[in-house]
Amino acid sequence: MRAGTNRLLMEGALSFCYCDESGTGSEPIATMVGVLVDAGRMHLTKADWCELLELLNKVTRRPIKELHAADFYAGNGVWRDIDGLTRALVITEILNWLTERKHHIVYTSADKALYQSAREEGSVPKELGTIWRFLGFHLILAVQRYSKPEKKNKGNTYFVFDEEVHEILRFPELILTPPTWSDEYYERDKKDHALNQVIDVPVFGDSKVVPLLQVADFIAFFLRRYAELQERLVPSKYEDEEDRMAGWIEQIQARSIGRAHIYPRKGRNEAQDTFYRLAPPSLRNL
Repeated sequence: MRAGTNRLLMEGALSFCYCDESGTGSEPIATMVGVLVDAGRMHLTKADWCELLELLNKVTRRPIKELHAADFYAGNGVWRDIDGLTRALVITEILNWLTERKHHIVYTSADKALYQSAREEGSVPKELGTIWRFLGFHLILAVQRYSKPEKKNKGNTYFVFDEEVHEILRFPELILTPPTWSDEYYERDKKDHALNQVIDVPVFGDSKVVPLLQVADFIAFFLRRYAELQERLVPSKYEDEEDRMAGWIEQIQARSIGRAHIYPRKGRNEAQDTFYRLAPPSLRNL
């Protein structure tokens, strides 16, 4: 980190946003989530998450270094011998854990078929030529919009993304020199430099050694699964899945930075509508 970043960290005027995605393979919906953590509470949160993994080690009797939400939810791999009810209880407890720590989340999403069509017809900005970049840039714009009113640098945010080898060079460049059309998204003041709430350029980390990326992955999975069920793109895996999912999403929604910063319902400008129109209705209406 640069000297200015270290100063903000010491002053307690800095947040970290840990970001991970779900559904960038063959799935019909892609999501990305950022977990916003105040710098002063970051180390405690990391320690608590590691304690949770230690508890899961005892449940499975196998070493769990990383919690992959998709495998956990499906009961694959080390989770094969853990029954569905127990896994559901663990999911609820993890979301309770997030709520108790009062961390906020920011999320974004895209219907991949709509994104591809829009890209082919030229209605997606050329800078957002991959689904990952489309989601990642929206996440940063939403946090910028959310943090803009904060005084005394309290909205300054340092972004950490899960490793994505194809974006390690291109994405930081995009944030360092953002396209002028993106100013409209957060109604940039003429006196401010672009993305003035973003500290340095985003960095990429390994979720095995950056535990809070696992939290982002966990939430991104459930938002994606919820959207796919609501849009009838996939069938339910068990009888009461949609009811359980609705309860979990309600917990997640309660920690959101707010739809007004992510998917404004009214008075959207062109930049905001770029992301709104390609999102599944079930998520843009949260």
